[in-house]
Amino acid sequence: MKKEIIQLEMHHFDDIGNLSTVEAKLLKQAAQAASKAYAPYSRFRVGAAVLLENGIIVTGNNQENAAYPSGLCAERVALFYASSAFPEIPVKAIAVTAISDKSIINEPIAPCGACRQVMAEYEKKSGSDLKVIMRGQEGPVLIAPSMRTLLPFSFLDDFLLKY
Repeated sequence: MKKEIIQLEMHHFDDIGNLSTVEAKLLKQAAQAASKAYAPYSRFRVGAAVLLENGIIVTGNNQENAAYPSGLCAERVALFYASSAFPEIPVKAIAVTAISDKSIINEPIAPCGACRQVMAEYEKKSGSDLKVIMRGQEGPVLIAPSMRTLLPFSFLDDFLLKY
């Protein structure tokens, strides 16, 4: 048996005021998107803002459905829209935040596993790191400099092409 240790690099900021102008703008647009989410069942509204290499920002929010598996997360809504509208423009960063009707969210919200897989695909497609910026309604911000931080064992096309 061989033991391997995997370390993750995350950047922690006490609040949005310590971010770069672009990172703060992404989080603000993600919050605006969250406020428009269709979340009548969970009352947990998630917003995402995607920064493309050319400076365009595309937003998305979670879309729930009474048949729960038919809904879609904010991150995938934003990424799929960005890819359909701007298929040749690489994604550089994504900001994710959430609003709850039940209480104030004061810790960073991380993408679900399905969204992480999709983000890993777009990172691979672009050939460069995809920065992931995470925050609740208020409080600290976590930034993963790459999707490999959030999903170190991604299933990518390398496996499909190999076998």
